[in-house]
Amino acid sequence: MSNLYYYPEFEIIRDNLKCIKCRNCENQCAFLVHSYDEKLNMMKEDANKCVNCNRCVVFCPTKAIKIVKNEMSITKNANWNMNLVKEIYKQAESGGVLLSSMGNPNDYPTYFDRILINASQVTNPPIDPLREPMETKVFLGKKNNKIKRDKLGNIITDMSPQLELSMPIMFSGMSYGSISLNAHKALAAASRELGILYNTGEGGLHESLYEFKENTIVQVASGRFGVHKEYLEAGVAIEIKMGQGAKPGIGGHLPGSKMIGDVSKTRMVPEGSDAISPAPHHDIYSIEDLKQLVDSLKEVTEYKKPIIVKVAAVHNIAAIASGIARSGADIIVIDGYRGGTGAAPTRIRDNVGIPIELALAQVDKRLRDEGIRNNVSLVVGGSIRSSADVIKAVALGADACYIGTAALLALGCHLCRACHTGKCNWGIATQNPNLVKRLNPKTGEERLINLLTAWKHEIKEMMGGMGINSIEALKGNRLMLRGVGLSEKELEILGISSAGE
Repeated sequence: MSNLYYYPEFEIIRDNLKCIKCRNCENQCAFLVHSYDEKLNMMKEDANKCVNCNRCVVFCPTKAIKIVKNEMSITKNANWNMNLVKEIYKQAESGGVLLSSMGNPNDYPTYFDRILINASQVTNPPIDPLREPMETKVFLGKKNNKIKRDKLGNIITDMSPQLELSMPIMFSGMSYGSISLNAHKALAAASRELGILYNTGEGGLHESLYEFKENTIVQVASGRFGVHKEYLEAGVAIEIKMGQGAKPGIGGHLPGSKMIGDVSKTRMVPEGSDAISPAPHHDIYSIEDLKQLVDSLKEVTEYKKPIIVKVAAVHNIAAIASGIARSGADIIVIDGYRGGTGAAPTRIRDNVGIPIELALAQVDKRLRDEGIRNNVSLVVGGSIRSSADVIKAVALGADACYIGTAALLALGCHLCRACHTGKCNWGIATQNPNLVKRLNPKTGEERLINLLTAWKHEIKEMMGGMGINSIEALKGNRLMLRGVGLSEKELEILGISSAGE
């Protein structure tokens, strides 16, 4: 891309007094930003190629490099910011649709940050999680509405298949292809150690990961990439992906540059071909059609696995969820507009969908009002950033949360938003063998375990402070939440009171 019309987004500042010309920055950068000039005996840089992944900064032995946001810009204009102008320049040059990675970066409200958690004091004393039992285990799946007994009065314990989690957190769908095999290995191994689940995403399952089947959710998307009988049997649950928070109404997209080697084999797609899932499933145009697929998947897996349906958070999500709950699905996943992605049309990512907090609150209320809340479990994702977000989501009605970007950050992601290029310098969103090996799956596993172990401790502490000793008692308990700086309508949708009430 030409820099004829604008300055580079980032400026690379090199202290030549500190630089020892080791060329480490050159070796670490897959974007070819750094180079050595033999005639001048100095390192040079092409700032136009920099995505601010910070790999060169971290690995510079003398800390001679600094990357800063370039202050050179167009004349200040409240209506035309620099990003909009640059995007027009790009499209004027390429004639193509803009493609972006990760979640929506725009300055929209984050409702989790405007919700506070209540705490117990005297009349309802807190619980000390270090000395008293605290249950973080959850079960996902259809629940019975009432206790049933046999002729002798014994409780009938037959239930639909359930997923057991040690905490209300899972790793969300990130496909093999969009992320590296080493990243998938880290997620799978950490899930087994933590007693939770990870999701394959829509790219099939690499044969080396079948050993983690007890901690795997397999996904079926509109393109049916990598879907076959053995794959469907290789997980404890099957997720039908109808939509995704980062791109509601849009199918999946894996650029052909990532469709190489085992990715091509696993997805059953020719090497070098773009893998584009259609926007709709071509056999699903109604709740009745969805029910047929749900029933078919249950049949092929002998009714032993819960069936999950994943949809994006959109304005009529409560009605959509009500239909899904009646389709026979066991679990509904709702993905908010802040959800991450390996590749999405920029305009879709930044302008379509609604916040997960509002969607969750309305879905939980609708299902309760209709008396079908026990028919399904609710899982939410789309920028769950901390243990506090998990607590707030559960109190708004979620049974559990998916995390994606937070998990990638634990693996070393620097949010440079260049996943779609396949040049991830941290070995996560790439299939380049030289880059993939930069992510040690064992180290990644340990970091993921550390992250969620810390979150689990924090969840216990927050529940203890609320005087609650189990996730089940927290679920849908909106009395424990208070809003700050929210309008009356927003408080009404969330179903919570204002702080001070």
